[in-house]
Amino acid sequence: MTTSIVRYGYAPFMLLGINGTAITLAAVSAPKILLLGVLGVAVVASFAAERLAPYERSWNESQHDSVRDAVHVFVNETLILVSVAIIPILAALRGGHVWWPTSWPLWAQVLISIVVADFGITIVHMLSHRYGWMWRLHAVHHSVTRCYGLNGLMKHPVHQTLEMVGGVAPLIVLGIPTPVASALAVCVAVQLLMQHSNADYRVGRLRYVLALNEGHRFHHLRDAGAGDVNFGLFTLLWDHLAGTFSYDPTRRFTTADLGMAAKPDYPTRYVEQLTTPFRAAGACGPMGPLPRKPWRARFSATTPPARADGA
Repeated sequence: MTTSIVRYGYAPFMLLGINGTAITLAAVSAPKILLLGVLGVAVVASFAAERLAPYERSWNESQHDSVRDAVHVFVNETLILVSVAIIPILAALRGGHVWWPTSWPLWAQVLISIVVADFGITIVHMLSHRYGWMWRLHAVHHSVTRCYGLNGLMKHPVHQTLEMVGGVAPLIVLGIPTPVASALAVCVAVQLLMQHSNADYRVGRLRYVLALNEGHRFHHLRDAGAGDVNFGLFTLLWDHLAGTFSYDPTRRFTTADLGMAAKPDYPTRYVEQLTTPFRAAGACGPMGPLPRKPWRARFSATTPPARADGA
């Protein structure tokens, strides 16, 4: 009974309940501390769901990574909050002309911000699998050998900044209001919790549209090129269009499937993960173009062919 409630109730609770509450609070200019409280509820719900209905029970056990991941979360979530806080300053520098649909309901404005941010972040993500200097930074995230809620913010802060620039810069140009940005920040955090969650929740056919954990596990496949799929943060729309979407409903994942085959001994300590991209140990092999499906196959679930490189 409990398992079924989690499987079918967790996604609506997070996507509609948590995000909806954040949007409502932002609409009435509630104190920011309340938004942090909503985010705290989301984190607690994430961990509870993973234990009540786990996809892979062993992933709920620490691999000597819990403290490190908590530090990554603190640093990178702080960066997200800082980006929201400086929006008024950036807006002043941008000038007075605004293209943002301020007359729309706030929920509609948040949806627009999600689509725009999702596009920018997805492009940066794709480029990070194409160019060596970006992969060095992004490799920190791909060193994980289990998928659970905190993995979403287990990133090098420089790469996190690159993704934020890709997602937020277009919004700043368009004139996004601070309340919309505040709600978007919560939506991003919730999405990262869900995308890497170890909870065995179900969304039906929406798994082909929303960038959630069922599809994102394929992105963390360890072999070179195999994980060059499903780059989207919020949606899989851009992956369908780019030919990088992949999904196999019969596939099961274990720790042996995750990580980086080319770097099985990637450093696990936080400080080492900060410095490795700038040292020889962080180098990668030649990186070819991303594997893409032919146009006629871009809305199927087959996996693109692997790249022949050591990334």
